[in-house]
Amino acid sequence: MAIQWFPGHMHLTRKAIGERIKDIDVVIELLDARLPASSANPMLAELTGHKPGLKVLNKQDLADPERTALWLAHYNALPETRAIGLDASQATPARALVEACHALSPNRGGMAKPMRVLICGIPNVGKSTLINTLAGGRKAKTGDEAGITKLEQRITLADDFYLWDTPGMLWPRIIVAKSGYNLAASGAVGRNAFDEEEVALELLDYVKRRYAGTVAARFKLDLDAAAVAALSDEDLLEAIGRKRGALLGKGRVNVQKAAEIVMHAFRDGSLGRITLETPEEFAVWLAEGQQLDADRQAKKAARGAGKGGRPPAAPSAD
Repeated sequence: MAIQWFPGHMHLTRKAIGERIKDIDVVIELLDARLPASSANPMLAELTGHKPGLKVLNKQDLADPERTALWLAHYNALPETRAIGLDASQATPARALVEACHALSPNRGGMAKPMRVLICGIPNVGKSTLINTLAGGRKAKTGDEAGITKLEQRITLADDFYLWDTPGMLWPRIIVAKSGYNLAASGAVGRNAFDEEEVALELLDYVKRRYAGTVAARFKLDLDAAAVAALSDEDLLEAIGRKRGALLGKGRVNVQKAAEIVMHAFRDGSLGRITLETPEEFAVWLAEGQQLDADRQAKKAARGAGKGGRPPAAPSAD
């Protein structure tokens, strides 16, 4: 299953960012600390690549702390980039954003040259909650459903610090298959864009091999970690459904309900502090996705040529 979700308002967001970016000093991108690379928008990088960037690994209290440290080191090694971890509900750490922005753009500040910051992120990453924490009130709408914010908003955090909030935005083509599943599991993708049972099975496939003890403890399975890891994804989902009473007639498991239980436990953190990718894992997934995409494009070009269309011109030697 290829997971894609790009509603019409996201096209408007893309256009708004393209128009706004010329006046921006620093771009803050909120990432989900449980899936940092999967929640990083490659289209945003194209639109804002020449601006200093602050990567904020939000929801770090839900993520594996050892893996969060790996991701912070990964992003802090990039040029003109800083990265910090954050729990958007905590006021004091949130203020670190202002300091980090001034470190990235030290020549901005004061009424003559106010700091102008654009904050972006995928849907449901906690951006509106963070903005409300920073502003000390309800400046932005919040919710647990993807796509709450639909319009750009300017928020004054201080006399010389302006923050532009943009709606959550994905990208038109998700070429890393694993990213699609991780985004769906996190709640960043609208419910109508994926099959919950399939996403839950992918989620269990990953966590049973890396967090088997956590899964056994959360769902009170009468199995040790090795036994959990040895189960098939389908058998593990059924075991969870039986333990949680997700049953149909004649003792059959309601796998749809079991899938909802698994994803809810991941999203609210009750499953444990889990991160679904490391920098090394994502690099492999990205290379595979890029190769598959290149193969698809080549086949498409060949079909066009076979139907009498002109093949694409060879690249210039320049």
